[in-house]
Amino acid sequence: MTWSSLFQTLVFLALLVAIAKPLGAFMAAVFEGGRTFLSRPLRPIEHFIYRACGVNPELQQNWTAYAASCLSFGLVNFFFFYALLRWQQFLPLNPERFGTLHPPPGAIPMTPDLAFNTAVSFLTNTSWQSYAGESTLSYLSQMLGITVQSFTSAAAGMAVAVALIRGFARQGTDRLGNFWVDITRETLYVLLPISFLGALFLCSQGVIQNFHPYGQVITVEGARQTVAFGPVASQEPIKLMSSDGGGFFNVNSAHPFENPTPLTNLVEMLLILAIPAAFPFTFGVMANNRRHGRALFVAMVLLFAGGCLITAWSEQSGNPALKVGGGNMEGKETRFGIAASAVFSVVSTASSDGAVNSAHDSYMPLSTLVQMFNLKSGEVIFGGTGSGIISMILIVLVTIFIAGLMVGRSPEYLGKKIEGKEIKMVMLALVVTAAATLLFSCLPLLVNLPPGNYWNSGAPLISNLGNPGPHGLSEILYAYGSAVATNGSAMAGLNANTPWFNLTLGLGMLIGRFLTIIPALAIAGSLARKKTMFTTIGTMPTDGLLFVFLLLGTIFLVTALTFFPAFCLGPIAEAYRIR
Repeated sequence: MTWSSLFQTLVFLALLVAIAKPLGAFMAAVFEGGRTFLSRPLRPIEHFIYRACGVNPELQQNWTAYAASCLSFGLVNFFFFYALLRWQQFLPLNPERFGTLHPPPGAIPMTPDLAFNTAVSFLTNTSWQSYAGESTLSYLSQMLGITVQSFTSAAAGMAVAVALIRGFARQGTDRLGNFWVDITRETLYVLLPISFLGALFLCSQGVIQNFHPYGQVITVEGARQTVAFGPVASQEPIKLMSSDGGGFFNVNSAHPFENPTPLTNLVEMLLILAIPAAFPFTFGVMANNRRHGRALFVAMVLLFAGGCLITAWSEQSGNPALKVGGGNMEGKETRFGIAASAVFSVVSTASSDGAVNSAHDSYMPLSTLVQMFNLKSGEVIFGGTGSGIISMILIVLVTIFIAGLMVGRSPEYLGKKIEGKEIKMVMLALVVTAAATLLFSCLPLLVNLPPGNYWNSGAPLISNLGNPGPHGLSEILYAYGSAVATNGSAMAGLNANTPWFNLTLGLGMLIGRFLTIIPALAIAGSLARKKTMFTTIGTMPTDGLLFVFLLLGTIFLVTALTFFPAFCLGPIAEAYRIR
């Protein structure tokens, strides 16, 4: 760990802290319909949207109606995006003729299973990509598909998070707000303004925005190379801020057209974590317990900072098997170096964003362990846009329940008694998602499909691994962990564009998304009906360091008990193997 790496990490954390608190307070005002500095220009537009869509903003929904609205919204988005992907060859803004009878060399056909995987990926805010964007999707699919889905999936996740927070803030009611009002306000007041300003900044730094056909250039060696263009700057901010992360280009934020300078690299990392880091403060304001919101933020920062320091140290130590100095620069951009690449990798996996500026398959085993821990701890280290605070609240309920068992007292949280129904919903979310990760990771190693089978295309499933041994197992664990955690990043050593992986990864994304938000809404509905209890001398404080360390211990305990054997067979075994 060098002083340069430590300084870069501290600067990034300082900027994140400076952004998170005011943004959290602003979002709380937006969600509650309060006045903000954007109210005067945007309030007429908001009311026009309600009138045009036939939405009554005064109408409140219970948790089942809220969940039904969320699911129907997602279903419509899925079919729209799937149809767009399958029919892009008949639609405009396709200068490279993707999907036509005469596509350019190297183009990837959008098969039904790949279209399903892609549509599910962006519906669930995962952004898993089994394809290269610049050789598969038309400009229209990128804009009307990927970019729009980034807005809608992020808004849906934020809406569910707000509904869960209202479950703690309200009492004696079964009403959690209006899903259609929530997604309108989130998109109009939060996502669109930041995306617009972010796009202008990125354009000023060299990120491209055009509709030109791909260009042909002659390289220094004299070879002819195709250079992809497109409307990149308009997609980049929302794909980062929404936790979608799906890149216009295959190499994502390592591409100079997406992330040209160290300054854009810093801003892109801040865009990824801005809303997830602000949500604890939003929770504190809306639940009228700002100190508890700060405690959750401190727990997230401690986990994040620890991951950054370990990853930077591991990468700068280099590969002991090679015995060369300078650290491990394999798979990293020279314009960013080890420190910025290491922090970006932790930002990506801790945030459920999935954007990358380096090849995770080239990281050292200890760094891979940090990335996999971030994925498999359940989006509690900032997490996704909205889904992060949901996951953190679920693990807090487990912490409160354990603390109550230790002292022989009925657990309570923010004045609400935590009973069997809430804990059952928490266990459903935690156990099912963990089981999906492990079971799906085992199947490619166990299932031997007949040659020529549709699912297999004549090759064993294990042949899709780029590496044998522990590293190959890590590739599979990472893939399904990324899918179920709705992250979307990959080690890239696994060839996932086959019917088997496209469909099973898609199923894992659906489980990870909807078997988290539906139990969360059920918990919100149950808590909103309860009366707030008075704080007594026996009430466990949830705003001090004791609670923070108990929460951290619970996170490590739950993650270790669930995934430690898999970690031992993957990155830990690989770490011992190369020494």
